[in-house]
Amino acid sequence: MERNDARSTPHYDRSRREFLATTAIAGAVLSVAPLAVAATVATKDNDAKTNGDTKMKTRNLGTLAVSTLGAGCMSISANYGPPAPFDQAIKTIRAAFENGVTFFDTAEVYGPYTSETLVGGALEPFRDKVSIATKFGFNLSSSGGGLNSRPEHIKEVVEASLKRLRTDRIDLLYQHRVDPAVPIEDVAGAVKDLIKEGKVLHFGLSEAGPETIRRAHAVQTVSAVQTEYSLMNRDPEHNGVLDTCEKLGIGFVPWGPVGMGYLTGSLSGSTKLDPKADFRSGFERFTPENLAANQPIIDLLKQIAAKKNSTPAQISLAWLLAQRPWIVPIPGTRNLSHFNENLGAITIALNTTELSEIDTALAKLKVHGGRMNADQMKIVEPAT
Repeated sequence: MERNDARSTPHYDRSRREFLATTAIAGAVLSVAPLAVAATVATKDNDAKTNGDTKMKTRNLGTLAVSTLGAGCMSISANYGPPAPFDQAIKTIRAAFENGVTFFDTAEVYGPYTSETLVGGALEPFRDKVSIATKFGFNLSSSGGGLNSRPEHIKEVVEASLKRLRTDRIDLLYQHRVDPAVPIEDVAGAVKDLIKEGKVLHFGLSEAGPETIRRAHAVQTVSAVQTEYSLMNRDPEHNGVLDTCEKLGIGFVPWGPVGMGYLTGSLSGSTKLDPKADFRSGFERFTPENLAANQPIIDLLKQIAAKKNSTPAQISLAWLLAQRPWIVPIPGTRNLSHFNENLGAITIALNTTELSEIDTALAKLKVHGGRMNADQMKIVEPAT
């Protein structure tokens, strides 16, 4: 979900039947060459990690233990440009696993459906060694679209997601967006039923406010909350979401951890985003004017990165990891070199002085443009 892979890619037009057949073959013959980062999932993350330690550690989302960095799988199939070619998508997902990533984030709406199918096919050989998160909440079967978190709909979506993911359980099931027409207690109750049936293991919420989190948690334990959070968007620090998660023992999963690709330093005022394939083209923050106006943030990251022998993207991820021990960012990319770069963030330790210096410098800078669209991203409280 993080990169603007500007190179031209052929449109993914395989039918689901073709995809399943091809994936079965690919599963038998595809091998991923070892990358530079070790694939060891070992001790739990802590504040004592030092630069050069390339072993992937784990963090807890509630009681769910996952790799310190997860893999966001949205951009592989949609939204940040044309879908990745089939072989490239499978190879990237498997490379993440081979290098210690055990947490993979998808949703039925990504594609729609394509991302779940890719994730399921790629991870099937390692299913018992990974945690898969997916999401419900949209009315994809109706031409009218919109939100739909009715309990009966949730259960229908889960059955379909299980088939696409080629699994008998979903490790973490999020409500993708709060549905103001459905009491959150009813949503949590439906997921609680699915947990009792063994089809879901953990419950999560995405873009939910503190009241919604507390109400849901009272019915069914919430393991994780997912919201946009990065050096460019620090809303969760101020709107009570991080505080609520800390009080209730809930993990936090930042999406857009490198500013939807901007904090990589690869975008500028001259960048052209395809309005037909890249949903960022409609966001205020990604207008040519604001891409240029936010350059001082990139300049700051480059200065810090030079001192740490790293990159702006790595500093952005390391900064998030330093905020709380129960934060698990999910950078996404379809590009193996970008993936390898992201993974390098676990080797970077930002000390208290460095974090303070970053905060002081950022306080002097203005972020131009709101995140996504105001209507899409406003916190909505569900019915009572």
